Amino acid sequence: MAKKVYLTRRETFAAAHRLFKAGLSDEENFKMFGKCSNPNWHGHNYTLEVSVIGQVDTETGLVMDIKKLKEIMHQFVISKVDHKNLNIDTDFMKGIIPTSENITIAIWNQLADKI
Repeated sequence: MAKKVYLTRRETFAAAHRLFKAGLSDEENFKMFGKCSNPNWHGHNYTLEVSVIGQVDTETGLVMDIKKLKEIMHQFVISKVDHKNLNIDTDFMKGIIPTSENITIAIWNQLADKI
């Protein structure tokens, strides 16, 4: 039986966000989220790693063309988040508190059926 191989592509992006829960005051949001609830936003440099797993194609020697993986990541994620405000500019983050966990889930939802 053929062995499965993991292939990982890493991309980086910079984005601003604010962690806050609508309906709470600035003070309540600060208590819940700390300095990440700054009403004037703040930014981070993020690293996105996407891994695919599969058997190596005997004809091509590839699990997946890494250039194609890069294109998918850029089309569906990086172009929508890089140098953007995750709360305002990013369609797939609308109405979601942009914690690292929620960003991960939202990106997964963007990519799951594309790879």
